[in-house]
Amino acid sequence: MPSIFTRIIQREIPGYIIAENDDAIAFLDINPLNEGHTLVVPKLEVDKLFDLDEDTYLKLQAFTHKVAQAIEKAIPCLRVGVAVIGIEVPHAHIHLIPLHSMSDIDFSRPKLNLSPENFEEIAVKIRSEV
Repeated sequence: MPSIFTRIIQREIPGYIIAENDDAIAFLDINPLNEGHTLVVPKLEVDKLFDLDEDTYLKLQAFTHKVAQAIEKAIPCLRVGVAVIGIEVPHAHIHLIPLHSMSDIDFSRPKLNLSPENFEEIAVKIRSEV
């Protein structure tokens, strides 16, 4: 069965897509730690990030770099944090999280509850910087 991320990639379910190329896609996390929390996902459905072949991994990192720079321009923050957890969805992905403090990257803290309108506003801001 396809992962939820594959279903977003294939447009079977909606997502707040930020950017996309032939190999990867970036979309807002629907359970964000901060406004602008984005997931960068390879289109190839592989469970673990380091199971990607080297070429796909390097392309994913280059795409992640581009998306992180757009987030930093669009969302006021001190920097964009990076995390790879990968336990909650069996599809490799990278979290990009706008940070104001160290605690902003604590996945055990409560997630933000944003409206669809808030998500779309944030997506538009980041998209305009990609």
